[in-house]
Amino acid sequence: MSDHYLTEQHHQLRAEVRAFALSKVAPRVADMELAKRVETDLVREIAGRGWIGATIGQEYGGMGTGHLAKTIIIEELSRVSAAVGAAVQASQLGTAKIIHFGSEEQKRAWLPRIAAGECLPTIAVTEHGSGSHLLGMEMRARREGRHYVLNGRKIYVGNSHIGDLHGVVARTGEGTRGLSAFLVEAGRPGLTLSAPAGTLGLHGFSFGELRFHNCRVPAGSRLGTEGDGRDIADSSSVLYGRPNLAAVALGIHQAILDQVTKFANERTRYGRPLVKLPNIKLKLGLIESRVMSARLAVYHATHLLDIGEGDDAALFNAKLVNAELVLDSVRAAMEIHAAAGLTTDIPMERYLRDAQHIQAPAGTSDVQALRLAEVALGTSESRWSQLLADVLAAEKKPLALS
Repeated sequence: MSDHYLTEQHHQLRAEVRAFALSKVAPRVADMELAKRVETDLVREIAGRGWIGATIGQEYGGMGTGHLAKTIIIEELSRVSAAVGAAVQASQLGTAKIIHFGSEEQKRAWLPRIAAGECLPTIAVTEHGSGSHLLGMEMRARREGRHYVLNGRKIYVGNSHIGDLHGVVARTGEGTRGLSAFLVEAGRPGLTLSAPAGTLGLHGFSFGELRFHNCRVPAGSRLGTEGDGRDIADSSSVLYGRPNLAAVALGIHQAILDQVTKFANERTRYGRPLVKLPNIKLKLGLIESRVMSARLAVYHATHLLDIGEGDDAALFNAKLVNAELVLDSVRAAMEIHAAAGLTTDIPMERYLRDAQHIQAPAGTSDVQALRLAEVALGTSESRWSQLLADVLAAEKKPLALS
């Protein structure tokens, strides 16, 4: 059913990314899990292939392949390593703010570098006291002549320690129009990084904290007008964050299905393959169903963006469905593996840990459910798919594969 959304070029892109993931990423996974250090070289190599620029228009040197193609890239990388898939999606997310709110000068300055793999962007929004509650943000940006002075902290920044350009949202005033966004280069005086924190999963992914102390940035580094920060953060999260995280979950989910079917066919009980037991077949059937449903949800949502008929509700649903169903499937898969699933020579325990990381970013499942409830009640005010429809559809061009 999901093939309905795919062209032959999408299939070619999947094969290309899959081949790269198996040949270049898979041999590194064991070391990434053991060392738990931030992966840099591998992400840079992927960026050099142009995949970060999947939704950057060809006029800026990007692939211009659209949101469904971006989903396939993330999915196939995450199927081998969710940490690598997460790193790629984080920088793809980081491009959204420039594509939709950057001036022509900012687009010309940054998008070609991102598309060429020379710049890894991030988006830095979350603080200790504010996640989905954007207006709870406390970090400040004070205007001083031709500069803004930034003070505060941002946490849970994807690619924090390998990013080259941080999209930072800070408070410049009060109320709903009191937030503004800025492009801040890594290494700018006044910007420091905390040591990478230990995490449950996604070993190799940089997911850390940025600290700003009297960090001066030119006024020309502001995205949009003063007061656009809430819109920039919200639209990026809805249009990129939700489907990107859904794609990471989908890659993990497919890997779970691959592993559990292999295990059930190879392991024997009562003199026959484990898969012959009715209770095991039932669990496998439910995992297959969840993978199909999860894939349809995110493919449908991103396909709509590509054709200019996007629906924010479909994006909320894609994140909710993928985040929840992968957890249901990994529990069932662990039950099938029994004690074998607890050992590190089988990747099930890695999938279990990595799947937990999908819940919080871009809004928890409760947040997605609340947004969907507003849709059901006719009170939803989220219209980013419609407001930016022309740009979203224009991002997609015929696929140009290497």
